[in-house]
Amino acid sequence: MSWTKEQMALEVISYFKDGQSINLGIGMPTVVAELLPPTLEVMVHSENGVLGVSGRPSQETLSPTLINAGKETISIRPGASFFDSALSFGMIRGGHIDHSVLGGMEVDCQRNLANWMIPGQKITGMGGAMDLVNGSKNVIIMMTHQNKKGESKLVGQCVLPLTGANVVDLVVTDLGIFRPNGKRFIIEKLAPGVEMKNLGNEALFSGTK
Repeated sequence: MSWTKEQMALEVISYFKDGQSINLGIGMPTVVAELLPPTLEVMVHSENGVLGVSGRPSQETLSPTLINAGKETISIRPGASFFDSALSFGMIRGGHIDHSVLGGMEVDCQRNLANWMIPGQKITGMGGAMDLVNGSKNVIIMMTHQNKKGESKLVGQCVLPLTGANVVDLVVTDLGIFRPNGKRFIIEKLAPGVEMKNLGNEALFSGTK
């Protein structure tokens, strides 16, 4: 009744086009890099200073000096480049990233995103998320549809501290694909077997295209 994270990643990839630059957030979005088809000519950017990430390394190619922003080891594609954080964030703030794929804690109908902290819990900081949601041409949120309490993360109004206001273009969850339009979530696609009643507050959703 729901997509696996690999199936979610393939749905995200379907929105990419040749020649585009992609930034992948920490956690679930990193699966996207592992499933990019070799025929798709995109460059994956990591804000710690890499352009040309290419999924997970093998045991033979693993290097502790090749990591993404989440400190996970990575492999790189031919033509990859390395640079300092100032240049990396210059790319982001200058509008040179076509898609940012980030995790989320809450997304609301007004296209607001909360994905960096839960009050009262220990945090390490926002990282580059605030820059990415405001500097990227397109922001895709990839997350589970429900939190650990079984509550929908797609809400009428975010209650957690915002990462960015009016920034989310598309949400891909394990239950479907949704586009917030300021008033509700337009359903672009549902996972097999999923019905409107499975999504949470039905008033927040409008039928499939």
